[in-house]
Amino acid sequence: MNTMPMPGGEMMSMAWMPMSGQGWAGAAVSFLAMWTVMIAAMMLPSSIPVLWRYGQSVGRKGELPDGLPIALAAVGYILVWILVGAAVFPLGAAITAATMRHAALARAVPVATALVVLSAGALQFSRWKAHQLACCRRDGCCESLGSGRALPGGAFTALCHGLRLGVHCSQCCAGLTAVLLVTGIMDVPAMVAVTAAIMLERLAPAGERVARLIGVVVVCAGLLQMARVVGFS
Repeated sequence: MNTMPMPGGEMMSMAWMPMSGQGWAGAAVSFLAMWTVMIAAMMLPSSIPVLWRYGQSVGRKGELPDGLPIALAAVGYILVWILVGAAVFPLGAAITAATMRHAALARAVPVATALVVLSAGALQFSRWKAHQLACCRRDGCCESLGSGRALPGGAFTALCHGLRLGVHCSQCCAGLTAVLLVTGIMDVPAMVAVTAAIMLERLAPAGERVARLIGVVVVCAGLLQMARVVGFS
């Protein structure tokens, strides 16, 4: 994603601003299209095991063809993330527009970025994070998946399961998603790092310990960012 200079010498992603000849509605549509592709690439790989287990647990009553419950659950999952993107875009666009108009705000961006990264790292150690991660790792708190009982195989049930999983996933990944947003949305190295972190805490045997280790790394990154800002101020 291209960047543009802000007052004060910092750079801001152009994902938050209309392109040439484009209105705000068009910018929002473009952002959501980019966001959907990015989220699908980042989040679906780590969710495949839970979606697969859901498909295996669906009752075989002939309601839906094999594989369709998984597809519908995946649609529900991505739909939640699209709604997250729809909520994020106005905030990001407003902040970007304000920083382009006011040099003082632009100069505060590096400090704000460091504070967001530090907060995201601290969140990795919270009980709230541990709870959300546990929900993601056990299929969105769907207790019947672990009970050995077959689930109803209707389309609405599959879609609702995906929505529930998406809600827990978006909450679990809130801190790491915030890091991606403030360090450069669609920045490939940042995307790879965040995707790897999410996959590790979701799929590694000791997920909560991995999440805390990731928190240490993120906090260190925030401290380095803050030190850089203070050093150049």
